[in-house]
Amino acid sequence: MAFFETQRLTKAFGGLIAVSDLSFKVEKGEIFGLIGPNGSGKTTVFNLINGYYPITSGSILFEGAKLNGLPTWKICKLGIGRTFQIVKPLRRMTVLENVIASAFNHTSHMAEAREKALEVMKFCELDRKGDYPAKGLTIGDRKRLEIARALATGPKLLLLDETMAGLTPQEQLQGVELIRKIRDTGITIVIVEHIMHVIMNICDRILCINYGQEIAKGTPVEVANNKAVIEAYLGKE
Repeated sequence: MAFFETQRLTKAFGGLIAVSDLSFKVEKGEIFGLIGPNGSGKTTVFNLINGYYPITSGSILFEGAKLNGLPTWKICKLGIGRTFQIVKPLRRMTVLENVIASAFNHTSHMAEAREKALEVMKFCELDRKGDYPAKGLTIGDRKRLEIARALATGPKLLLLDETMAGLTPQEQLQGVELIRKIRDTGITIVIVEHIMHVIMNICDRILCINYGQEIAKGTPVEVANNKAVIEAYLGKE
């Protein structure tokens, strides 16, 4: 039994098929990359996994349990956390308050939520910025806050949606280090990313999709050298 898998996953918006018959498995403890050109369906896959969109057909299984039809909050409680491509912290709240809000996913006690939030902030190197207003953070710190909020929910599987977008090369290196640290704690990761040198260096396996369908799957080297992948990104010769 795979730790996580999709079986013939399909999503239609009226006559538009955004994800079509997509099946893949993610093993516990790996970093699994999901890539593809703009508009290929990557974020839609994430939205199906965490229940933001209803599934048209197919199944999603997490630790053997089917997620079909479950609300987003229940999927989060089962252990699937995610970040979003467009980072939207609770702007009027401090960094600490933002993370505390997420920590309430597994507790109703303020003291426990605060303790969890402080632990996660230290892990993400945000502990010195707990009193900062979220709206005043740099893009790099907003990205870290987004990851911290997701970690505070206590995930077993973490979905990262373009966490490197907009970062400087140095911030990208720091981001890669943080993702590896997260995996080292035992959390499995599925990452969507457009910055190829990042995803090719961090992932154990990669799935490339286009028009919502699989075009290649394998190790980073196998996918990078796949003719269909090259054509999807660069066009035919």
